[in-house]
Amino acid sequence: MIITSNLSKKYKDNIVLNIESLEIPKGQSFGLVGNNGAGKTTYFSLLLDLIQPTTGYITNNDIQVNKSEAWKPFTSAFIDESFLVGYLTAEEYFYFIGELRGQNKADVDALVSQFEDFFHGEILGQKKYLRDLSKGNQKKAGIVAALIGNPEVIILDEPFANLDPTTQIRLKGIVKDLAEKQGVTVLISSHDLMHVTDVCERIVVLEKGEIVKDMVTSEATLKELEAHFAG
Repeated sequence: MIITSNLSKKYKDNIVLNIESLEIPKGQSFGLVGNNGAGKTTYFSLLLDLIQPTTGYITNNDIQVNKSEAWKPFTSAFIDESFLVGYLTAEEYFYFIGELRGQNKADVDALVSQFEDFFHGEILGQKKYLRDLSKGNQKKAGIVAALIGNPEVIILDEPFANLDPTTQIRLKGIVKDLAEKQGVTVLISSHDLMHVTDVCERIVVLEKGEIVKDMVTSEATLKELEAHFAG
């Protein structure tokens, strides 16, 4: 379970995140939505200990993320292309991540082979550095790398952006499988209300760094979200 308590992030006099309490149970597919500047990426950055909170804390399976690194072996993420190693090919990068996560080459090959349709023949065997791939293909590589090593918690920031429709549909299937069949806790932020409603059983809306809605997804959720953002 991920527990957020009295969490805030302030830059000078500007409070960009202020969450008094938020609990995300194990195995939940959790969506975070909001306009630009709402605090979505800030929250994920705090959860991954990329930045320090001004007040409060987040625990991941009872481990306070900014006090210990013990959460790292069971948590993975893809936030943006800065998570990639640009001078490696996709295969080299997957093996590198596998080594970090205690996986041998055969383990990595077995996992990656499940996503050949996701790659559309544009990533593996191309002898291209990751930095030379399109934004969409970089994202595909980063998402699959986040699945290596059987993580219990996966964090994806705007995973549907820059992906073509076929790949978006395949990604929705991947996310649903992780949460519903494998019991993985999946956290997704997205501007795409339809996609996040399709894959997340719970959606939280952030506005100016604060939670303004916390919804269990139902048939009415998409219309409720659209009405909220329509103003």
